Amino acid sequence: MKATNRVGLLARLLPVSALAVGILTGTPARTHAQPNDSNEATFARDVAPIFQQKCQECHRPNSMAPMSLLTYEESRPWARAIKERVVAREMPPWFLDKTVGIQQFINDPSLTDVEIDTIERWVDAGAPLGNPADLPTPLRWPSGDRFRLEGELGPPDLVVRSIPFTMPAVAQDTFFRPFVDVGLTEPRWIRATETKPSGRDGRRIAHHASTFLHQPETAEFLEAERALLEGQAAAAAVIQVARDRIGGNPIDTREMFTEWAQGKGGEIYPDDTGKLVQPGARVEFSIHYHAVGEEITDQLEVGWWFYPKDFTPKYSASFVSVGSVNVKPLHIPPHSETMHQGSYTLPGPAILHNFQPHMHYRGKAFSLEAIYPDGRRELLNHSNRFSNDWHINYIYDPDYAPVLPSGTVLQITAWHDNTAANRNNPDPRQWVWYGPRTVDEMAHANAQLIFIGDDDYEIMSEKRRTRSSQN
Repeated sequence: MKATNRVGLLARLLPVSALAVGILTGTPARTHAQPNDSNEATFARDVAPIFQQKCQECHRPNSMAPMSLLTYEESRPWARAIKERVVAREMPPWFLDKTVGIQQFINDPSLTDVEIDTIERWVDAGAPLGNPADLPTPLRWPSGDRFRLEGELGPPDLVVRSIPFTMPAVAQDTFFRPFVDVGLTEPRWIRATETKPSGRDGRRIAHHASTFLHQPETAEFLEAERALLEGQAAAAAVIQVARDRIGGNPIDTREMFTEWAQGKGGEIYPDDTGKLVQPGARVEFSIHYHAVGEEITDQLEVGWWFYPKDFTPKYSASFVSVGSVNVKPLHIPPHSETMHQGSYTLPGPAILHNFQPHMHYRGKAFSLEAIYPDGRRELLNHSNRFSNDWHINYIYDPDYAPVLPSGTVLQITAWHDNTAANRNNPDPRQWVWYGPRTVDEMAHANAQLIFIGDDDYEIMSEKRRTRSSQN
């Protein structure tokens, strides 16, 4: 990936890093704003730049966080609560164990030790303003509820919207599945995508939302796509078959395309990678709504950014759910902690671009492991914490993303805590089973795979071996 694109991706993905809702449980501190000793950490010189980079995307008016951190006057009352969450590494939300597995991600928002120390010293000194002349230039945040990717890519080329749905103030969990025609008249390759509810109120009632792509395909296209996934064909061959399709009865295929949950932003595919959408395609929205004590109407949106019409990427991205099928039966007895595992076997060599653990209230920890065809095992990453409020999509730096041979088993291990010690647990007396409701449980990882050919696999693997030996 080009360096300029990485910078843009990082800027785009930092929103997931904001100091989150839990910060409200802290006790506001008193307000004062006098000059300070130059060796003392001040808001103007030291803390405000950190808040701009890591917090303000969410902590600003009309965003997802409950308070604004744009100014000293807004930030100062929450100083002690900020310190508490930051020192505990609860905020910004990033739950991967930094001592285990791959640590190179393009969207890691976590604070450095120096940044944590700066915030801690600022609070311990009384949270002073310092010299107002040291304040950084305020950032210009967009107004309204835009796609996050718009800051980097501009407005999407196509927006597909579900029909509106009104969730009553008090009701059981509801699963809403409308179908919407895409309206394309020619095949197009997507280079970036983002799904979102309609505004802050929509995010309050949407537990998660998946989008599925339905496309009419011929048997010849499905065979070409199978060859692509197994590394035996290029994307150009797939699109050529699609363009040449004639006669016969097309087969309606259903493929999971993307997913939204609280804390997850949009996604830009790596260079020379995309997703093909055909004329006649439809989007199936699968939206899980839950009541919050207030009647709210939402309309889910998925935005697509296209490659130029004359460009065909070399690779096709595939969205898979690791463990969603074979992790069952999942059951968690009352007052207990459990562990469950699930897996997905790669049909061809592939790059693991990202992964997103998915559990509910009782989720505690999560790991992702690669079991290679020769029996070797590698713990790719371990999440030592989990929050249902933040379904983080961990996106690898392209130079460090796992390159996996055909036949590799991706195995997830999920730990759940159904005890009173879990402060998010709605009722530890309940026997919890696998299910779609928020009070039920799940255990899988949504992952983006980029299937590559055997030759590309050997080239990429060799580059990583060389770099590893040099380090």
